Amino acid sequence: MDELDSAPQNGHEDVASVISCSKSSDEVLNKSMQRVAKWSAGPAGTGNALIQGDNLAALKLLTKTHANKVKCVYLDPPYNNGESYQHYFDSMGHEEWLKSVSDRLEQIKLLLREDGSVWISIDDSELHYLKVAADAVFGRVNFVGTIVWERRTTRENRKVLSRNHEYLLVYSKKISAWSKVRNSLPLTDEVKDRYKNLDADPRGPWQSVSANVQDGHATPQQYYSLRAPNGRLHSPPKGRCWGFPEQRMLEEIAKNNVWFGRDGNAVPRLKQFIANRKAGLTPETLWRAEDVGTTSQAKKHLLALFKEISIFDTPKPEHLIQRILEISTNPGEIVLDPYLGSGTTAAVAHKMKRSYLGIEIGDHIKTHCAHRLQQVVAGESGGISRSIDWKGGGGFDFYRI
Repeated sequence: MDELDSAPQNGHEDVASVISCSKSSDEVLNKSMQRVAKWSAGPAGTGNALIQGDNLAALKLLTKTHANKVKCVYLDPPYNNGESYQHYFDSMGHEEWLKSVSDRLEQIKLLLREDGSVWISIDDSELHYLKVAADAVFGRVNFVGTIVWERRTTRENRKVLSRNHEYLLVYSKKISAWSKVRNSLPLTDEVKDRYKNLDADPRGPWQSVSANVQDGHATPQQYYSLRAPNGRLHSPPKGRCWGFPEQRMLEEIAKNNVWFGRDGNAVPRLKQFIANRKAGLTPETLWRAEDVGTTSQAKKHLLALFKEISIFDTPKPEHLIQRILEISTNPGEIVLDPYLGSGTTAAVAHKMKRSYLGIEIGDHIKTHCAHRLQQVVAGESGGISRSIDWKGGGGFDFYRI
């Protein structure tokens, strides 16, 4: 029996709100949630919370304190695919499952900021039905896209087809608002390697891009023969024109912003310097295992964390959640996971200095999630820790409805 089970149920000393947003919201949560110090870590009142209880009930409570405050929601609901897993049998009636997820999406919509987003993991079993249901909640206009995640790199010979991928359905609360704040991804080493300094330019590495463009909206000033510094004449290919009028192009040549190849005879191209690049990479819809990890890698991480207890069959790797949060959030913003599972979302959010709310009904929120987060606070070194130089710190509060 943990300390909550033996605590007085009036709970005046240990009862607290998840995050104090107002006196009235405190009163609502004080009547329904109790803080358990045994399963918490670090200083109290950090804004990070694990909540044990039915997630629909918890979401309804959170609408009293966090309406329009959550920046990103990640859901990894049961897939309803008929599989038997270590911690549950994933099979419900189709209509029952669909209503269950839809009811939770309705509450999540109330919690989202106008520029917030929802990311839902799913496989082929219910993908298309879930898309229609989510369209009904968020509106088809707010559908962002479908991410394909390569969850395994080995062949699954026991199945008719080796299913090596899963999906992420992505929605915004308001697409016009979210598109303005969506973050780019950091430049990869592959992209950085495209920038060279072939002429020892003091401004640093650069890459060349085409100096001619399609002529669909061209002006007469963009059609001319360009004389290179060595005297050679260049004309744009048929159906294309120069990107600049002649005078502007000559100015760019004078500034050493046009590249004619090492011998000066190549087709002119514009130099783009990495030092001037403001934006990172636009996120793509195909996420390779080599970039965001696999289920197998996530299992190895969990085995290192939980040496004496059983782990989940299909955990998500920390690098997958890291990419979601890189795109959709900034430090200090609130992340919500109503199907917390083994605690991956909370662990990644903690390491990335986001605030988080994680909900689970079973006791594994203590044995897995709280235990994992306690290790994160202490400086756990697995998952994304090394890549972001995580050293530990912070804290979270554990509550039970």
